[in-house]
Amino acid sequence: MKLVVRNFRCIGSTPVIVDLDDIVVLVGPNNCGKSSILRAYETIMCEGSAECRLTLDDFPNGEVKSDALPEVELHTVVTDNAPGSEWCQPQRDGTSVVRERWIWEKPGDPIRRGFNVSLGRWAEDGDKEKVPWGAASVANARRPQAHRVNAFDPPEVQTDEILRLLDAILEENIRSHRGELGEDSHYAQLVKSVRELQGLVLGESEEEIRRVQDDLSLLVSKVFPGHKVVFDARPDDAGDQTFKFFAAKSQLRMGPEHGFLSTIDKQGSGARRTLLWTALKLLADKGVRARRSGSTAKTILTTDPQRPHLLLLDEPEICLHPAAIREAGELLYGLPASGTWQVMITTHSPCFIDFARDNTTIVRVEFTNAGEVAGTTVFRPANAQLDDDDRQNLKLLNLCDPYVAEFFFGGRCIIVEGDTEHTAFAYIKEMNPDSFRNIHVIRARGKATIVSLMKILNQFGAPYAVLHDSDRKKATRGGVEIDNPAWTLNSRILAAAAHADERVRVVASVPDFEVAYFGREVSVEKPYTALARLRDHGDEYDRILTLLNFLSERSDDLPKNAVLVKAQSDLDSVAV
Repeated sequence: MKLVVRNFRCIGSTPVIVDLDDIVVLVGPNNCGKSSILRAYETIMCEGSAECRLTLDDFPNGEVKSDALPEVELHTVVTDNAPGSEWCQPQRDGTSVVRERWIWEKPGDPIRRGFNVSLGRWAEDGDKEKVPWGAASVANARRPQAHRVNAFDPPEVQTDEILRLLDAILEENIRSHRGELGEDSHYAQLVKSVRELQGLVLGESEEEIRRVQDDLSLLVSKVFPGHKVVFDARPDDAGDQTFKFFAAKSQLRMGPEHGFLSTIDKQGSGARRTLLWTALKLLADKGVRARRSGSTAKTILTTDPQRPHLLLLDEPEICLHPAAIREAGELLYGLPASGTWQVMITTHSPCFIDFARDNTTIVRVEFTNAGEVAGTTVFRPANAQLDDDDRQNLKLLNLCDPYVAEFFFGGRCIIVEGDTEHTAFAYIKEMNPDSFRNIHVIRARGKATIVSLMKILNQFGAPYAVLHDSDRKKATRGGVEIDNPAWTLNSRILAAAAHADERVRVVASVPDFEVAYFGREVSVEKPYTALARLRDHGDEYDRILTLLNFLSERSDDLPKNAVLVKAQSDLDSVAV
């Protein structure tokens, strides 16, 4: 699936294209259009309702221009429940793609059109059929139901929406009791008792009501001759509408298991937001779905619990403790496991990026040099061609360093093998903040993981660099000399670099980082030892600075014992 957005809020005429997956993570700087993409997706999923209507503020610069109308296009992959063949573009894998487009010619509702494959164009007003799947009420049944959680909804809105969601369960069960048949059912007996009480009350009040009714008629007839006022209590029509099963406003309390429980409006912002989207997930799975109208929430019941759901969540990390952020990430990634959920989030936290998953698309949204919003899919597992070893490497790396995915958020990337290199470069960056402000150093914690990270970075289309130890060709194990496994990994790094063309600089430290630049082997406290030597700002400092300048393409000079690797022969020539 694919989402294409043009001329929507801050997004201009250059389309922002988002590849859709079970989980889509939108990253990028503030105010670059990430939330606008969420809103655009929500809008077309809610066609036919108030949520699909745009205001003038949703038009570029708040102006309606015929050559810059808001437009959202959706490419849907279908395998069954397909519309007519004129709407289906066959694919090599046996599926078909259906294209639909929504255009707002003025504030309010959009005009939807389908792309007619047979005619090779978008449907027009004169065509017999204009859209696949027919009217919005029919087409929407084949789309996910959207659930939007905004970043800064007022506390009372969040609280009311949670309570409305939970009250919906009560209302749904009341409806089921209303449908029960038989005079002996609890519901039938209750309605019968209420009607008998109505008759008794009306009989006792008849004389007083008649006097008030006559007095009102007399007064009204003086202004409107020939008119009278009659009070109709309508006892026969009242039935179960004369009473409310749960009259008091529901309350939801939260707190420590053995501590004080307070109402939701007294909870922190992070707790309220998390409770809201987890309640959405729980109740949607039960067949209850919520849709917002304006600034208030109202609950709609559905009889189709199998309809897919779409969670659109702005910055789930807001107001959450770091440990809670990681738990929230696990919960969000687990939503699509049921096969009925799709998730799209915006985030500034690398903790919400797990590139070891096979159902995640990461899209970087940013401003181009021309000042336009652009969306670039920087990671899709299928394109990265990660194998099981890669996924295991990345999973372990995520556990060791939850911030490793920070490189998705921008900047030039430099992959290093271990902690010593990372610490040394961090110190150089701190001493030269202006020179290396946009440099992100990725600590791979092992040669094998370097290859896995390179596969991901190869999708970016941006230059990056790799620094690894050449290691020795031979190693001694149990007194026996063997081929060093670490040396054989050099060829895998070289092969991964070949897929990046000229965009990658691969440098090997001969035979390792400590010996190459500090002149001695270090077996313990390597990062601290390197930092202590660098603080003297002697020869070691100059060598590391020269190395970082080369890796960041600020110079073409390499320090002694550093080798630019373009072919296996470059390594063989310095083998030790």
